[in-house]
Amino acid sequence: MGEAPAFLVDDLQNEPLNGFELKNGTCKTTTTVGDKTYVIDGADDGTLSIEVQIFDRSHGKWVHPTVHGVKPLSCKGHSAVLLKDRILILKKGSKPDDQIWFLEFDTQYVRQLQNNLGTEVVVWSKGVTGNAEKPIVISGPSGVGKGTLISMLMKEFPSMFGFSVSHTTRAPRNMEKDGVHYHFTEKSLMEKEIKDGKFLEFASVHGNLYGTSVEAVEVVADAGKRCILDIDVQGARSVRASSLEAIFIFICPPSMEDLEKRLRGRGTETEEQVLKRLRNAEAEIEQGKSSKIFDFILYNDNLEECYEKLKKLLGLDDFVTASPKSAPREIILPMNHSLSKIDDKIIINCMSSELEKESKNLIMLDVSSLKGGAPGRTRGLDFQAVSSFSDGLTGMDQFS
Repeated sequence: MGEAPAFLVDDLQNEPLNGFELKNGTCKTTTTVGDKTYVIDGADDGTLSIEVQIFDRSHGKWVHPTVHGVKPLSCKGHSAVLLKDRILILKKGSKPDDQIWFLEFDTQYVRQLQNNLGTEVVVWSKGVTGNAEKPIVISGPSGVGKGTLISMLMKEFPSMFGFSVSHTTRAPRNMEKDGVHYHFTEKSLMEKEIKDGKFLEFASVHGNLYGTSVEAVEVVADAGKRCILDIDVQGARSVRASSLEAIFIFICPPSMEDLEKRLRGRGTETEEQVLKRLRNAEAEIEQGKSSKIFDFILYNDNLEECYEKLKKLLGLDDFVTASPKSAPREIILPMNHSLSKIDDKIIINCMSSELEKESKNLIMLDVSSLKGGAPGRTRGLDFQAVSSFSDGLTGMDQFS
């Protein structure tokens, strides 16, 4: 904590409006929530990250929060709108895919970090229009055929599905490439990110950490694909306990005798390894059937029939040909715009020149169906063109 500059203290103590832009030669917006005023400050040269400070109005002092998440790059200006537990930031003069951000101050993820760290925390999250399809978590004992089923899905629908790239703290092996086979990382860094809640699941194997990060799943969704996670039961349990909304499918053998026959038929394990896998399989099958982790259980007694059942679960049984998936729609905002808020609708008045006080070029940004958030993306944004704005919204047309 410290003393606030005199000119800024005066501005803040005069009950500034939420989203008010301070006229002091720099790009600052203030958003007041109770006794706290969040001051978002960005340089106008495009080289510095946007910074956040909190002014505690009850004590007249600054609080410098711990900031998590990927910070948005600075811009030529920004607007701020208060939502329930986060602040919507619209950046001016940025690329269309980099204009919408959220500063979270009271979401579940933020509260968890505050409890862990014992300090004031805010977190950045990038806003994305539209929604991604739910990821698919597929689990099952070794030798049950889940890898074969996934390969069949990927071969028949190559443009629809993608794998998340896991993280590991072990060193790369021959021909392994960082970001392709694994994200190779330092153990101390991965341990910190696990503590910060950035991993959906992780495990320690022979002294090395392996895990699936939230960001790895989001990258697949950003590419317009549906993410498949091939993980064990313990990993599935961790993902189920996370904020990720997914479909959980357990692949089960028709019998332990059949599973043993398949494992021995592969000829890739020693006798000791086969027995160990069978012991692990018994425990996994018991958990898969009795726990509330999985939404569906498929018995792989016939590969082709099991695959058809899997496709039916995913709504692909009557699928003929893939139609190109359109990229998320993007808002193109001019430098000059003003904002109004009605319930969960943000009205953006785009002005073509500084001299225009009104414009018929209005955009309605709908924030009523936000999903996700830090440590991943905030999805569910939608927007429309609005032809007029008079005592409400009329004449709305779909924005394209």
